[in-house]
Amino acid sequence: MTESATSARQLPRGRHGLPREQVVASQRERILIAMAEAMVENGYVGTSVAAILKRAGVSRETFYEQFRSKEACFEAAYERAVQNLLGRIAEASDEQAPEPDSDGMARMDRIFAAYLQHLVDDPASARLFLVEVYAVGSAAISRRAQLQDLFVGRIADVLGARTDEQRFACQTLAAAISAMVTGRIAADDLDGLLALRAPLVNLVRRGGALFGDALLSSDEPR
Repeated sequence: MTESATSARQLPRGRHGLPREQVVASQRERILIAMAEAMVENGYVGTSVAAILKRAGVSRETFYEQFRSKEACFEAAYERAVQNLLGRIAEASDEQAPEPDSDGMARMDRIFAAYLQHLVDDPASARLFLVEVYAVGSAAISRRAQLQDLFVGRIADVLGARTDEQRFACQTLAAAISAMVTGRIAADDLDGLLALRAPLVNLVRRGGALFGDALLSSDEPR
């Protein structure tokens, strides 16, 4: 599980002699985590800057030194959550497949596992970029669409999607996954999130070349 805002990178009390950059980085990390945690209870609209400050343990002056508004703080928290998720997916995708003949399917299985487990490990951040993003405004929603495009790109690369039809199938798969995980995050159904892995893997396996040439058997034309 991820750290809470009150425990993340806590600095020693009193005169610690730490560089200014390290102090600012610690404060920023706590603020961004606090933003996600506060929205779990009250949503974006109902979350005040004061609630974020209380969770993060920083002053209002410190907050506005780094963020011009609550929306700017959300944008930074969103980017943090996205980069953490993409990093975990990339790590899982790039691991050595146990069976070379099933590389595409094995990598896809690892991507699903990493994606779903990340949402379970950090449900506050998951709620931030899956649910609360729609309450922030058009710019945030546009960034959400860009994230989904990145996910589609990763799926298409792994499955060897070369045609427009295969790419569309990957887009449809990503959209379906997004809808399903968003519903489970909104309902706080973490067990339901993990339960999606097996049927998703089975769906891609049965779809075969619908999604990409990487799932063609060795004796099929490419």
